[in-house]
Amino acid sequence: MRTEQTSLSNSLISVEQLSWQTEGKLILDKINFSVAQGSFTGLLGPNGAGKSSLLRCLYRFVKPDAGQVILQQQDIWQISANDFAQQVAVVLQESPSHFNLTVFDVVALGLIPHKGIFTRAQSADNDKISQAIAQVGLADKTKQSFEHLSGGEKQRALIARAIVQMPSVLIMDEPTSHLDVRYQIQVMELAKSLGITIIASFHDLNLASAMCDNLLVINQGKLVSQGSPKKVINAQMLSDVFGVCAQVNMHPQHNVPHITYFYDYFQQADHSPTLAGARHD
Repeated sequence: MRTEQTSLSNSLISVEQLSWQTEGKLILDKINFSVAQGSFTGLLGPNGAGKSSLLRCLYRFVKPDAGQVILQQQDIWQISANDFAQQVAVVLQESPSHFNLTVFDVVALGLIPHKGIFTRAQSADNDKISQAIAQVGLADKTKQSFEHLSGGEKQRALIARAIVQMPSVLIMDEPTSHLDVRYQIQVMELAKSLGITIIASFHDLNLASAMCDNLLVINQGKLVSQGSPKKVINAQMLSDVFGVCAQVNMHPQHNVPHITYFYDYFQQADHSPTLAGARHD
């Protein structure tokens, strides 16, 4: 069910007046939103808008200068690192280097928040790892080096690691940006099938519209729009935020907004994008 917004009392995550700056530059400016348990929230915005910075605040890579991120009624910076790792898993757009680790070994890393680094895995743990690998369709790659996987396979292996980690929240920072279309769809459908709370940033707005219950649009560090895809994705927003001319219709399969972009852009003397002959519908 798609919801326009989530009340703070029903939210799993609440972001309240979050601001962050670096080197004297304000990157995030008084961000407020909440995320319902079990929902899939997409984060949209042009390059440099602050998407990755916001996600880094959510998974405690950076600490905001002001405001709070509340997870299950508790400030995330008041949660121990181990307890936080039990609740939040992260998949980034650049797959980490795991050198000579096999797919099984990489997926097994999801046990660390629950078992510790040096705890020997039990038979039940090994079964859980194998089941997660099978769930993401990599059973035939179990003993293969992680470094030898394709981009899409690496992302699926990292989702399997998240399955083993058993988080309440999965945060994904543009995990499909370097993948072919097939794997973009496959990876996001796989994540959605887990049935946990997901917050993911997207470059592909049509993919976000198809996959997400709610969208957050950030521009120049400010949250400028939020709500269901039907509420958020429209020609005016695309022009104001992304500087493109487009027509928005309903997708014939899912009845969610689907964007058709106009082309023939050129740069005028003032370097502002212009489109000859196009209009907003």
